[in-house]
Amino acid sequence: MQPNEFLAKLYKYEIKIRKAVQSQMRGNFNSVFKGSGLEFSDLRQYQYGDDVRLIDWNTSAKGHGTFVKIFKEEKEQTVFFMVDVSASQEVGRSDRSKLDTTKEICGVLALSAIKEASHVGLFCFSDKKEKYIKPANTIKEGYRTILELFKLKPESFGTNLAKSILFTLDVLKRKSLVILISDFIDTGYEDNLKALARKHDLVVIHLYDQRETNLPRLGIIPIYDKESRRTIWINTSSNRFRDKMKGVFSNNSKRLEQLCKENRANYLAIDASEDYVPKLIKLFKVRK
Repeated sequence: MQPNEFLAKLYKYEIKIRKAVQSQMRGNFNSVFKGSGLEFSDLRQYQYGDDVRLIDWNTSAKGHGTFVKIFKEEKEQTVFFMVDVSASQEVGRSDRSKLDTTKEICGVLALSAIKEASHVGLFCFSDKKEKYIKPANTIKEGYRTILELFKLKPESFGTNLAKSILFTLDVLKRKSLVILISDFIDTGYEDNLKALARKHDLVVIHLYDQRETNLPRLGIIPIYDKESRRTIWINTSSNRFRDKMKGVFSNNSKRLEQLCKENRANYLAIDASEDYVPKLIKLFKVRK
């Protein structure tokens, strides 16, 4: 696929989503990308009638009086995409891998965010930083972000979600909308994900492929693990093996969904081979 074909496809899907959201919810599409609406501005001395919940106790404890926080309306929202481009994302059909779907979903959402005058940034990761584009709110930078994602060829094979989340926590200084797209085939990232959800408005998009949960019965076959770069032999006809695969995927998905729910993050699971547009529309309804 050429860059112009990729953009044309994104345009078609973005228009479809925008029309559905506006017609079904009878509201402005830009509310999908709004954050908390308020950001810290300044301090002033407490006055009778002020909400005690706004008192800044750290400043007040210095002994120079009681101070309350002043907030102003947040005019610009940062939409930051975290995109897993590790080797496990290359699973799927020859003409459509998880990574292909990941790039499309990220591109469609980035295109929408650009049109709403949001700052849009991108961080592609494996077990290292593959591509980082600082958030910017110009149309030119927005399209550069989408095209850089389209052209990206990852250098590393592994996955390190925990380290990647730490990088995002470090570079985003103010509350932002963070959209994390990954297959979540990794461990030890849960505490960092909680921290990300506490500091930012988090949307988790969990990509998977049917081949990871429902292999065809082909007998004993070699499987090449791209991340470990090892070949292992498995019996795809074994009911025990097939049940174990389904169980592991189901448990991981439920655990991730529950983790998001407990930490007030949106969770969406998408099969890489399905039409993802209806699920994105559903996500926007929830965020509305």
